[in-house]
Amino acid sequence: MESGWWRVPLACCRPRVLLLHALFWGLVALRVFGAALLAEDKLAAVKAAVAPCWLLEDFVVTAECSECDAFQTTRSACGQTGYVEKVNCTKSNRDEYKSCRSAVMEEHLFWKFEAAMLSVTALSAILVVLRQRRLDRLASEKVRRQIESI
Repeated sequence: MESGWWRVPLACCRPRVLLLHALFWGLVALRVFGAALLAEDKLAAVKAAVAPCWLLEDFVVTAECSECDAFQTTRSACGQTGYVEKVNCTKSNRDEYKSCRSAVMEEHLFWKFEAAMLSVTALSAILVVLRQRRLDRLASEKVRRQIESI
């Protein structure tokens, strides 16, 4: 019953082999983590140059969350949720638009979710009833065949 495929060969447990494995995997880990750290530094530099001011500093909302009109749809902030709010960054004193989530949109999404869950519940209940009827029918036929065979 034992196939032995999981057994480690005795040669792999020698100190020299273990040292070489540790050295190899240490270099691999150093390479991976080093690349990740370099990428993180580059990403931080790019973010600082391209990022909107409300990501980097404190801001005050000057216009509440509202749906994007035809003119505002060209802004990148409208593309995410379809709603924007105007913010004023405190340090740089710049006005920018920030994507936001509207209470009306959230309520609409909630009721869509509720409808989907109600549909799944109804479908599951129907399937359970149909399966139970089928199993009851199979059980009664089995009992009938057992009685006929007597």
